Amino acid sequence: MDALALGPLLIPLPRLYAFAVALVLVLASQAALRLPRLQRGRWFNGLLLTWLIAARLGHVSMHWDSYAAAPLDALKFWQPGYSAAWGMLGAAAWSVWFLRHRLVALVTAQVLLATAFAVWLGLMLWNPLGSDSQVQTLPELTLENLDGDPVTLSSLQGETVVLNLWASWCPPCLREMPLLAETDARDGVRVVVVNQGESLLQVVRYLDAHALDFEHALLDPQQRLMALTAAPGLPTTLLFDASGRLVDQHVGEVSRAQLDAWLSR
Repeated sequence: MDALALGPLLIPLPRLYAFAVALVLVLASQAALRLPRLQRGRWFNGLLLTWLIAARLGHVSMHWDSYAAAPLDALKFWQPGYSAAWGMLGAAAWSVWFLRHRLVALVTAQVLLATAFAVWLGLMLWNPLGSDSQVQTLPELTLENLDGDPVTLSSLQGETVVLNLWASWCPPCLREMPLLAETDARDGVRVVVVNQGESLLQVVRYLDAHALDFEHALLDPQQRLMALTAAPGLPTTLLFDASGRLVDQHVGEVSRAQLDAWLSR
């Protein structure tokens, strides 16, 4: 999975690795950059801000077809959607401007920045805190739909399946539900929303109150699917191809751009 659970918090691993690398970069810059403390702090703060803005703008520009349908989604900074390469370019440009009168410090800063980026890429490839899903195909698990009819998950293959684990007490789950309902209307896609741990009445009340209609809304009161997939928290979304094989997975709120990228494969 691509997130780590710390109590009720879900921390995306790419962001956790980025935080660790940023901390090392701060410590390294104290020793390597011969700058006054105030200037070094201004350089680093500007570096972080520039990286975040450039990384977000780069991602949005590369997936503009998705954001064009809902431009304000670009401002949802908590959602996945950052281009590390664009962030690196932005941070490098900031360093060039801020240290333009200090050649030695500029060269040192660029070396530190390139090293930090390489370390982050290495952590992403190694992914020491990550874990693979316990399922590689649609599981042979039978759950009930809202009408009380049994549905075996493995029987849903034949189309691309987006399997979402959610609960009505989970704010990120609720934010992504309208997007999942919209995705469910696409041809060749089955969105399966499996509620974890709540009663039929709770689920029906929430879906009716928000006018959400899913062809496959299932109940999992014992949270068997969460245990089976070793999901660290909610929401968790898994993508299966038409043959029922696991293609990708994500812990946390999904974005329109991410779903579009999944379904364009």
